[in-house]
Amino acid sequence: MMNGGERLRIVFVLTSLTLGGAEMMLWKLLSRIDRKRFDPRIIALSACADSMLDRFGEIGVPCHLLGMRPRLDASWRVLRLAKALRDLKPDLVQGWLYHGNVAATVAAALTRCGAPVMWSIRGTLPSAAEKNWRSSLVIRLSGLLSSMPARIINNSVASAVEHENRLRYPKSTGVVLANGFDTDLFRPSPEARSGIRRELGLAFDAVLVGLAGRYHRMKDHPTFLRAAAALKATHPRVHFLLVGSKVDSENAELNGLVRSFGLPENVSLLGRRHDMDRITAALDVACSASAYGEGFPNVIGEAMSCGVPCVVTDVGDSARIVADTGIVVPPCDAAALAQAICDLVELDPESRQALGKRARARIVQHFSLDAIVQQYEELYTRVHAESAQRIVLARELRAER
Repeated sequence: MMNGGERLRIVFVLTSLTLGGAEMMLWKLLSRIDRKRFDPRIIALSACADSMLDRFGEIGVPCHLLGMRPRLDASWRVLRLAKALRDLKPDLVQGWLYHGNVAATVAAALTRCGAPVMWSIRGTLPSAAEKNWRSSLVIRLSGLLSSMPARIINNSVASAVEHENRLRYPKSTGVVLANGFDTDLFRPSPEARSGIRRELGLAFDAVLVGLAGRYHRMKDHPTFLRAAAALKATHPRVHFLLVGSKVDSENAELNGLVRSFGLPENVSLLGRRHDMDRITAALDVACSASAYGEGFPNVIGEAMSCGVPCVVTDVGDSARIVADTGIVVPPCDAAALAQAICDLVELDPESRQALGKRARARIVQHFSLDAIVQQYEELYTRVHAESAQRIVLARELRAER
């Protein structure tokens, strides 16, 4: 019996509503999920300054912010979450990222609500440099609890394999559901192509090579800039766009790198933008230069959906996404990255557009948002049905005794 009436009530538990790739995927999922069948709710353990609360409000998803402080005792956090779950009476509980996964599992066990818990893993394991002791503890704890969730959803094959091998996550409950892309929003656009060049004061025939991603060591901006410097002398019409959080004029370290490679006139640092569909559609070549840590990079799928061929490093599922519609190079290899960009830049416009059309067709066929949302819906329905069947069987066994 569904606690939300005719609809299946799913409570999503995550650390916060900070704007990021994992949170955006959740927003995309809930913006398209069938509201006649599903009643989604969100519990965020803590508040944050850069919140997506308004975005979830715009699509009619209730958000419950517990307002927990990072140093608050963990047991008190779980008790507050357990009370919130008791009040919401979920049919399913879906953790989102490590902290949400662990907290949801423990809180659901405390409430004895009977709702199956599912986990969501949004990338490969972070490096030692990225983890503080709290994160390390939660990740290790997730390995110990990994037999408890009904399903563990990974957004990439690379992530699933790594967690099974390193943290002993069970293969039997593992599921790979890729990120999905709005192919109506991210699509080829001649207007975006001319408009972005006009905005940046570039010639209409300027060749734009872009890298989108926050300023973080895993994104490996130095290798990308080193490759850009190698192209500068032989391809003066090429201009490089860098977009993302802290990728702006206020980032002294990044600006120092741009100057040290002699690229002040060849690079535009656009910072965080809310028109990524336009930015991406304006590119001739899109890059992902990540050194590690990627699972299923959204920026690759978005670029391909815009008909932009990609050069990517062989990290996470990047090579699987691109397949034969782009070029894959080893991570941290500026020479290989430069040569791959050069190969695409030197294609005539018609050949580059043909490659881009193949890239878009691949996203439409395999990774469209509607198709991925349908896979989530089918999984949620199946897990709930399995749980209901187990409850019925347990009651029958008790009756026989």
